[in-house]
Amino acid sequence: MAWFSFLKRKINTTEEPQMKKFLIVGLGNVGLEYENTRHNIGFSIVDALASKYEVSFQPTRFGAMAQIKIKGRLLMLLKPDTFMNLSGKAVMHWVKAQKIVPEHLLILTDDLHLPFGSIRLRTKGSHAGHNGLKSIEQELNSSAYNRLRFGIGAPFNPNHQVDFVLGTWSEEEASQLPERLGQCVALTEAFALQGVQRTMNQFNGN
Repeated sequence: MAWFSFLKRKINTTEEPQMKKFLIVGLGNVGLEYENTRHNIGFSIVDALASKYEVSFQPTRFGAMAQIKIKGRLLMLLKPDTFMNLSGKAVMHWVKAQKIVPEHLLILTDDLHLPFGSIRLRTKGSHAGHNGLKSIEQELNSSAYNRLRFGIGAPFNPNHQVDFVLGTWSEEEASQLPERLGQCVALTEAFALQGVQRTMNQFNGN
């Protein structure tokens, strides 16, 4: 059963929520050896959001979570502890537990096929071999979910793709990262405040 079908069956549509809830999931791997690696850019984005609003992550089911409030919206920032390949388990648990509607879910992930720092917001698409997205698609039984793709691509030896993805940023990349993270923070805020279509028009191509 697709996740939106589950929600349609479970949610009482006559009940007016007090605050719109959003689930913002940064993909990554837990552990010191994975900190500041390209594959953990999702963690870095939610860390930047939490830092801006001066909130901290607390241990929770399937990961760590921080919450921020923006103009009547509650944003639940999740860093799964399932490791990348099982990210979907954490996403599906919190989608069900918090009754998150499809338009209020946003996945933050790295993309090897985009130039460094490029950001693309999409409402659906292929997992393109990304194990985290593949797990989410399997658990939700749908590829129609919002995802922010952050480009990490650069010339590299195809035989060393794993080493590149799990490697740390170059000195040049690291110097540009704060500005690009700021763009991702602004995009996520806009996503919650004005919806995905207007946010795509505003930020895609930046």
